[in-house]
Amino acid sequence: MSVETAPRRRRLEPDARRGQILACAVRLFGDRPYADVSTTDVAREAGVARGLVNHYFGAKKDLYLEVVRVMVTIPEVALERLPKGNLRTRVDASVTWFLDVVSRHSTSWLAAVTARGMGGDADVERVLAEAEEVAADRMLVAVGLAGEAEHREELRGMVRAYGGLATSTAREWLQRGALTRAQVHLLLTTTLLTIVEQVIPQVLAVDGSTRPAQPAEPPA
Repeated sequence: MSVETAPRRRRLEPDARRGQILACAVRLFGDRPYADVSTTDVAREAGVARGLVNHYFGAKKDLYLEVVRVMVTIPEVALERLPKGNLRTRVDASVTWFLDVVSRHSTSWLAAVTARGMGGDADVERVLAEAEEVAADRMLVAVGLAGEAEHREELRGMVRAYGGLATSTAREWLQRGALTRAQVHLLLTTTLLTIVEQVIPQVLAVDGSTRPAQPAEPPA
């Protein structure tokens, strides 16, 4: 969910060049509807031949799908950078990371989550659904519940529902201006803590034997 812009018009390693092209595509698809962006536009913005765009990403739609994927998928590195403190510390850091990313790439992120210009497209829906599944698994790791197997699908469902709230709340801030960042942060941290500390323990209370209410601390 984060793309860095590489310097233009100089020789780059393949991975860096691909990242540069993707960063330009993220910016263009964020600024314009899908129909108004061409691979020629992306190539021009990146300072490369159009054939290089096709080489790395294929057709325009393939490039667009990669833009959506990178904007909505929580990368593994985000987990690696979370502090090893208690639950509240990890939840606060997780929400802060999310708000930092969506505000830094606000137009591109908003375009991706609304799939502007591609409504109802099956491939876009697939990418968004895959991102939800990745987010569910990584959020369970972040809150120390990755090892819970018996009720895993219920937990993943709760986290997916929370992800929908996070997306909607961020749009209220970035798109409508109805909420401030501080208000969004408070709502998302409080809700996630309530889910983990109060709702999930009740789900895990099975056959009269209550499991530990506190999630496990991640390994140091």
